[in-house]
Amino acid sequence: MRFHRLAVLLAFLLTFLTPCFAHHMAVVVNRDNNVGNVTSVHLSRIFRAEVKKWPDGKSVVLVLHKDSAGEAETLQRLIKMNDGDWKALIAAHKDVIVMADSDADVLKIVQTTPGAIGFVDVRSVDNTINVVRVDGKLPMESGYLPH
Repeated sequence: MRFHRLAVLLAFLLTFLTPCFAHHMAVVVNRDNNVGNVTSVHLSRIFRAEVKKWPDGKSVVLVLHKDSAGEAETLQRLIKMNDGDWKALIAAHKDVIVMADSDADVLKIVQTTPGAIGFVDVRSVDNTINVVRVDGKLPMESGYLPH
């Protein structure tokens, strides 16, 4: 009986205290974008469509997945919005938002669109785009984005 309790406790600790690597996202931008680091506050303002231009004058274009619960959850936590407010924001800013079906599509759109920024699963990152540090951290580092 004692072994059973210890096993349950160990399983609980491993399940809830181990970082979740199943859904790590990377913020990516067009290769011509020289932004290498943003603060989470500034990133939040970008995804709220409050920041409309990059420092070099290019217009910000948000590239989002059409149907990604993980991305929506990450963005909602980042910009502190509930699901309804998030959907309203997307509807109100369709002129600066491009919707994509997959990570491959996000990468292709970001690669070919000056000023584009998007999220992809960290395993999809390739050399056609730049990965942005958030608060000085890269994907897979603790605290990179809210999970």
